[in-house]
Amino acid sequence: MNHREREIRDSIARLVKQLYELRHRQERFIPGESPVLYAGRVHDEREMQALVDCSLDFWLTLGRYGADFEKSLADFLGTKNVVITNSGSSANLLALSSLSSPMLKERRLRPGDEVITVAASFPTTVSPIIQNGLVPVFLDVELGTYNIDTSLLEEAIGKRTRAIFAAHTMGNPFDLDTVMRVAEKHNLFVIEDACDALGSSYDGRMVGTFGHLSTYSFYPAHHITTGEGGAVATMSGKLAWIVRSFRDWGRDCWCDPGEDDACRRRFSYQLGSLPYGYDHKYIYRHIGYNLKPLDLQAAIGVEQLRKLPNFMAAREHNFQRLYRGLQRYEGYLILPRALPKADPCWFGFLITVRKEAPFGRNHLVNFLEAHKVATRGLFAGNLLRHPAYQEVPHRVVGSLQNTDFVMANTFFIGVYPGLDDAKIDYMLSVFDRFMREKLRKPVGNERETAARYVQDFSKDGSFSP
Repeated sequence: MNHREREIRDSIARLVKQLYELRHRQERFIPGESPVLYAGRVHDEREMQALVDCSLDFWLTLGRYGADFEKSLADFLGTKNVVITNSGSSANLLALSSLSSPMLKERRLRPGDEVITVAASFPTTVSPIIQNGLVPVFLDVELGTYNIDTSLLEEAIGKRTRAIFAAHTMGNPFDLDTVMRVAEKHNLFVIEDACDALGSSYDGRMVGTFGHLSTYSFYPAHHITTGEGGAVATMSGKLAWIVRSFRDWGRDCWCDPGEDDACRRRFSYQLGSLPYGYDHKYIYRHIGYNLKPLDLQAAIGVEQLRKLPNFMAAREHNFQRLYRGLQRYEGYLILPRALPKADPCWFGFLITVRKEAPFGRNHLVNFLEAHKVATRGLFAGNLLRHPAYQEVPHRVVGSLQNTDFVMANTFFIGVYPGLDDAKIDYMLSVFDRFMREKLRKPVGNERETAARYVQDFSKDGSFSP
């Protein structure tokens, strides 16, 4: 880059910063009027500058930022290989598809093989099982952790069971001790869906580094964002190569875009029934896809990853504030819990209305939404009750009693870094008002409730700062 180009780029970067500052002047939070979102992108001028800098290269596919993002993410996770993709859902599809590769020989998954998972899931954790001609085996989840009930794993093993594919729900690590022990005993593959769990750890080690493969999502609601985007991580060089092949049209060549003859044998291969010397750039090992992200997305990811430690701290702070504020209502609400070895980087704050409560989930959710506090359900609830999945070949081990209970009674609110103490205070005060109206009697520590939150509402119910 010559001196003049550097000057122009520096000038553009300064203007981008000015534009960011103009657009993002601190807006005053008005309780009851300003929305309290459950999630959202958090960024500053650095992401915008990186995005513009990348666009000035006009390198429209993966390039220097992609390589930087993959290496930085691998270093953060403590894994050897990261392959970035255009979404977390694509990451799930690539991870599972890679296990069908003929390169795995007798270990490869074949149509009709079974994969253990849960029905209380995001659809694209389960859909790749079906799309690869495999059979999902559904287990129930535990209330409180909302993760796979590992007490059912041994019972779920059948003659054709070959893999376990489950998510660390809402950033809460599942019982990796049991999952990995059962997987090793029965020679099963393990895919950790960590799309909602970037930054979570188990027994001092990042989730996503226990199984054979793990997946991540960088959608705007997640722990970091690239807009759309995702990644597959693995310690295995072979699996990383297979994932990259499936991602890049199924090709056998491993040259980066714009690169030729990295192996120095481009015209010296004889594969399949192709003639000797057929161009290696156009030889296909797998029936693949094109699921690459853009370098523009990776540029954002590089800057977001630098912010991740602060994002993690903010999520933990917000989670703990909500937990302490809602503990007084545990007679009516099931609050989230983690296993002793788990250190979650929470995606959201899950709440289940107990069956003994004198109100239902919809009453509480509607009240929160009416007061500008955004809520979401736990993904699909029970996937098997959705039209798309009702005729899918599958097995169910045990009952899905908790899954159905979650579908009817569980929701979550936000803990993302865009929430500050003023918004958390407001969220808790809305819960307090709901409880006063529904229960018509003091709940928990009446003095603390009154002193801390009740005064926030005037007699007509409007919030008074």
